[in-house]
Formats: sequence, C-alpha cells, structure tokens
Amino acid sequence: MARELVYTGFMSLDGVVDSPGGKAEGHRSGGWVMQTEFVPEAYSLKADELAETTALMFGRHSYDVFAPIWPGSEDHAPYRDLPKYVVSTSLTDDELVDGWGPITILRSIEDVAEVKRGEGGPIFIHGSAELARRLADADLIDRYNLLVFPVLLGAGKSLFSREDRDQQNLRLRESESYSNGVTKLVYDVVR
Repeated sequence: MARELVYTGFMSLDGVVDSPGGKAEGHRSGGWVMQTEFVPEAYSLKADELAETTALMFGRHSYDVFAPIWPGSEDHAPYRDLPKYVVSTSLTDDELVDGWGPITILRSIEDVAEVKRGEGGPIFIHGSAELARRLADADLIDRYNLLVFPVLLGAGKSLFSREDRDQQNLRLRESESYSNGVTKLVYDVVR
C-alpha cells in the first residue's frame, strides 16, 4: 500500500498560506496567525499530527527556513529524528543540517512518487506551498489538514493552483470551529 502524502498548514480564508508566523516571505501582512486570539484547542490538530507523522517533506525554501530552527526547537522535538525529504534541484548534501535525523534530497516529482510507493506511514508536508501545488497537480497529495484563519490577505502564495485543470473532489473527514474563528478542515482527496 502506498504511503499517504498529507499537506498540513495554516491558511487564510482567501487561500493564502505564506508568512503565517512572520515576514520571511516579504508579505506585508506576515505574522497573520499570531494576530488571531490564541485558543489552545484550535491547535489540537498539530498534536494529533505529531502522533501520526512518520516522515516530513519540504520544498527547498521551506527547508531553508525550518532547518536552522526546528532541530533545536523543543516544540518540534518529536520531529527531530524522523526521516525528512527535501524536494530540490539545487540543494547539495553539504548544505544539509546536522542533528535533524536522516535527510534525503529528492530531485523530481517522480522521486516523490517513488517514495510514496514505498513502505511506511504518512509523510507530512509543512509550508512548501509551491511544492504542494506541483504535487497536487501530479495527483500525489492524499489529504489536506488545514487550519483556516478568519483573515483575508488578498495577496500571497496560494496552496491551490489557479490553472485550468480537471476537477478534483475532496471528502470532508473532519471539521471543527473554534471561538477565535479558526476552522479545522481535514479533507481526503477522492480518487
């Protein structure tokens, strides 16, 4: 059985996923997650994911953002020793960080498909909107775990392609809304 490939992320109501925690992307509304009232139960999805994640996948840019921080972060300690995959045509082995478990560089969408056909549990994609769009267009994403925030940003990277493409149906697995206006949406891709 193929491994499940799950995109997980924070998203604005108008579909923007970049710069949720800061201005790293140069987005003028960067940090939009931190501007929403903190309600602990709204983030319970992240704790659920920790128990389910068997590997992580990043695009090059997200890897460059997370790699200097996550290996030493106590909040992300459960991810420390998990296998990681970085999809990049330019990253070299010399640029990989130490102390963050095994890291494999994948050079193409075909390499991702090969990993997905292998043995093991769910692989979670954090950040990496451009990678997620390419993987969705290649019909490789199996599930979306989204926390949708009550904010309209108007500009920024979208998780979903704006290209004319075949319709892709999703099946709602789970949903919940919270007092701060955040909504949890977990969708399976219907094949």
